[in-house]
Amino acid sequence: MEDIDTAAMSRAVLARIRALLPSLRPSEQAVAAVVLADPERASSLSIGNLADVCVTSTASVVRFYRKVGYARYQDFRLDLAREATRERTVNDVPDGVYEDISKTDTLHDVVAKIAAAEAMSIADTAELLNVDRLSQAVGAVRKARRIDISSVGAGAWVGQDLQQKLHRIGLVAHSWSDAHSSWTSAALLSSDCVAIAISHSGETMDTVEALRIAHDAGATTIAITNHGDSSLGKHADITLTTAARETPFRSGAMGSRIAQMMVVDCLFMGVAQKAYDQAVDALGKTYAAVHPRRT
Repeated sequence: MEDIDTAAMSRAVLARIRALLPSLRPSEQAVAAVVLADPERASSLSIGNLADVCVTSTASVVRFYRKVGYARYQDFRLDLAREATRERTVNDVPDGVYEDISKTDTLHDVVAKIAAAEAMSIADTAELLNVDRLSQAVGAVRKARRIDISSVGAGAWVGQDLQQKLHRIGLVAHSWSDAHSSWTSAALLSSDCVAIAISHSGETMDTVEALRIAHDAGATTIAITNHGDSSLGKHADITLTTAARETPFRSGAMGSRIAQMMVVDCLFMGVAQKAYDQAVDALGKTYAAVHPRRT
């Protein structure tokens, strides 16, 4: 399990559960499903009652909360209750707003549900993002001779955004959304280069393979993913974890984008801040090149 600040885990236990879902056993996933569906109710149940509701054993419940990072069920229940209350009251979110979009929702309901989910994705990502690892990523990108960014689907837009940001402050960065292009480029990287791969699931084969090739070539590898224990994470020297919220209707392709963009913006701003004068000068020059030609 990834290292995580204890206080942050307390405030974002639900996000932690979502991030761990792919690595859980089926019986543990059954517990996770019940907890995520109604965390307030789950927090009121004894370990035996929770096992009964999940139609599983108490041993599975024990394995589940230990994987989430707790030694005692009592501590898990307490943090679960606190987080359920925080989401409902501290963020002023009305009851039912985290339910999936239904065909009876008004357009106002749709806007409210999407806004709440995306706001909480950003808040959860901020809680879970390991600042020490972010600092390592900032240092690696800043010193890199070349930066390769690999991503497909919705992540490709995020990768392109990062490439444009880095390019505007004078760094050599390339964004690849085609598998063969990303693989051949990764094979030419070296120890003074950085490879960044973006995948919500961490299991997108094309992206995982690009990072693997880059790692084998000696580049410093960075993964941006919702699931640090994924295949992508295994090939990463540095993993930056998002906490996107996903439902059957609002798929990862929607929920992941806002969380990934937040991490990308933090990474970029960290790099720009470390080379402040150079970045400001480059941004001024690129702005001047574009500004007179705007229509």
